[in-house]
Amino acid sequence: MPSPPEILTVSALARSVRDLLEHRFPLFWVAGEISNFTLARSGHAYFVLKDEYAQVRCVMFRQRHQYLDWQPRDGMQIEAQALVTLYEPRGDFQLNVESMRRAGLGALFEAFLRLRDKLEKEGLFKGETKRSLPAYPRTIGVITSLDAAALRDVLTTLNRRNPSVGVVVFPVPVQGEGAGERIAAALEVAGRRGGCDVLLLVRGGGSIEDLWAFNEEIVARAIRACPIPVVTGIGHESDFTIADFAADRRAPTPTAAAELVSPERTRLLDAISRLAARLAARARREIEGRTQHLDHLSRGLVHPGSRLRAQSELLAQLRLRLVQATGRIAPDRRGAVAQLLQRARTQLPDAEQLLATSLQLVARLRAAARTTLDRAASDCARQIANLSHLDPAAVLERGYSVVRDRSGRIVRRSTSVAPGDPLEVTFSEGGADVRVERSR
Repeated sequence: MPSPPEILTVSALARSVRDLLEHRFPLFWVAGEISNFTLARSGHAYFVLKDEYAQVRCVMFRQRHQYLDWQPRDGMQIEAQALVTLYEPRGDFQLNVESMRRAGLGALFEAFLRLRDKLEKEGLFKGETKRSLPAYPRTIGVITSLDAAALRDVLTTLNRRNPSVGVVVFPVPVQGEGAGERIAAALEVAGRRGGCDVLLLVRGGGSIEDLWAFNEEIVARAIRACPIPVVTGIGHESDFTIADFAADRRAPTPTAAAELVSPERTRLLDAISRLAARLAARARREIEGRTQHLDHLSRGLVHPGSRLRAQSELLAQLRLRLVQATGRIAPDRRGAVAQLLQRARTQLPDAEQLLATSLQLVARLRAAARTTLDRAASDCARQIANLSHLDPAAVLERGYSVVRDRSGRIVRRSTSVAPGDPLEVTFSEGGADVRVERSR
């Protein structure tokens, strides 16, 4: 008799199907379009992955979803790495997503990384080359599409924060073929035209393909070549482009870019009010201090006429005291002066006697001078007579002569000359040149 068939419970059946699916389909990649995307408070992401003919429920738990550097949205084509499983409480067939990437982004992302590394090596992203933003811009240039929601967001923000700031819009396409060249040309025109203190390069969110115009090399180089500071607000906070790296400042969104460059009018007015109040208080304190100082000086100020009258009175008093003092001193000093004159007269020399003595001394001096001169003249005559006997010329007068050799030395011995030597002979009158014939 055959045994009765095994009867399974629903949970056992679901568990068996789950085990079968998980063993039959290990971790794999599947492509599709996101639909009904929901991010729960727990951090888990729930969505449907579909294509033209089928769909499957998906879950990406928080510990996996938190590592995504981009935000999945409905309609986005993705590639998900997942495990096939069965959610037993509801019996739903679903995928547990381990990781995901935007479909077709592999080549684009590699191109993005290559260009980023190339420009970074060239120093295009160096912080020291970044220009500072003006604190109080008068005119802001906006480079974006006229149909873009980003332009409306920027204009609304600027008008709300500071309607006095001027805005110049440079319309360009922000995606599609040729958009990069048009954006670079707009940056060049804005820099050449001038008139703007800062430029906003903005665009709303989109896929990497939509934002690719801002990843082109020509745009990055145009940003660095532009003489005006450039602020980018492209996509969402998680979106980064090459233009963001090249810009002087990056804002996470177009609205944030507008807020970054526009000082809030109400805050400026509040700051001006506070400064005006501080200035008025400082002025009041300064005026009060100067007024007190002026009062102090005015109390010490005397009219020139009063000062002259006081000086005149003082001068009169001093004159009177001088006259009185002179009257008291004069009688006492007259006797002393008479005594001094008497003593001076007794000390004066006798001028007549001094004159006679001087005449006698002059006569004696003259007599002594004559005697001394006569004695000196006799001595000179005697010395002259003695010298005349020693004069060589006088000896020559007696028939002697002086003989000198060629060097001018006097020849005293015949042995000091040889035959043929020239000699010079000096007589009492004149001389002669001779030559030695022989010596004896």
